[in-house]
Amino acid sequence: MKIKELIARQGRSISFEFFPPKTREDEDKLFGVIAELEALNPTFVSVTYGAGGGTMKNTSGVVVRLRRETSLTPMPHLTCVDQSEDELKKILEDYNGQGIENVLALRGDPPKGAEKFTAPENGFCYAIDLVNLAIAVGGYSIGVAVYPEGHIEAPSLERDMFYTKQKIDAGADFAITQMFFDNRFFYDFTERAEKAGISIPIIPGIMPVTDIEKIKRFSQMSGATLPPSLIERMEKATSADEAQRIGVDFATRQCQDLWQNGVRYFHFYTLNRSQTVTEIVRNLNF
Repeated sequence: MKIKELIARQGRSISFEFFPPKTREDEDKLFGVIAELEALNPTFVSVTYGAGGGTMKNTSGVVVRLRRETSLTPMPHLTCVDQSEDELKKILEDYNGQGIENVLALRGDPPKGAEKFTAPENGFCYAIDLVNLAIAVGGYSIGVAVYPEGHIEAPSLERDMFYTKQKIDAGADFAITQMFFDNRFFYDFTERAEKAGISIPIIPGIMPVTDIEKIKRFSQMSGATLPPSLIERMEKATSADEAQRIGVDFATRQCQDLWQNGVRYFHFYTLNRSQTVTEIVRNLNF
């Protein structure tokens, strides 16, 4: 079923993101994690292309397997990285043939070793081009990414919102945010979006923090701000279990604040693990 219809019918949603493993053995392990999270009845799950498109060839296999072996509604990420327009069109047509009805259209990170993103030969450079292509192929509910603190390459928040509205107006049905750790950024973004005339559901992307050094690297690449108080607490943790408890507590409180302020959609970046996300969702009584 299409995500646009699911979230409209339910009025609330939890969803999970996975990345495609590089080996069949790791893929089987991932499906063990997926089975555990399936018990939480997510509205949908998404599958990334991997950093810099590094595992994009495996995305399709995971998505098709999700469709065949689980009750979940899968959404593949689709990026501009290292693919021509014809190749992207073929991917979308193949997904149609497999009964996949949802896609997340993203420009993608620069390929490994590249300092900036450039369009591949006969390809695209912007997410709006993918939105237009998915609409042309037909049959999709289309999501896009949005950035509460502005895209790291945007010269200003105003310019970031200009491009955000362009790709949404092109036909996106919903948006998922990049990770953020201070809800004020999300509230400020949604206020700016409303003023810009954006009315589609904006789903906050929640990244549970259990490995502070890893999240520091993610934040540096994405431009997301890590609260100094969280860094301090995590760096003082004396064990992995204590770090996980701190991360679960922080994400639980973050989601509780969002809920109290009217947010009814939550997208969790799982890093292909189930325990932390399960604890957070159960804490929230979703």
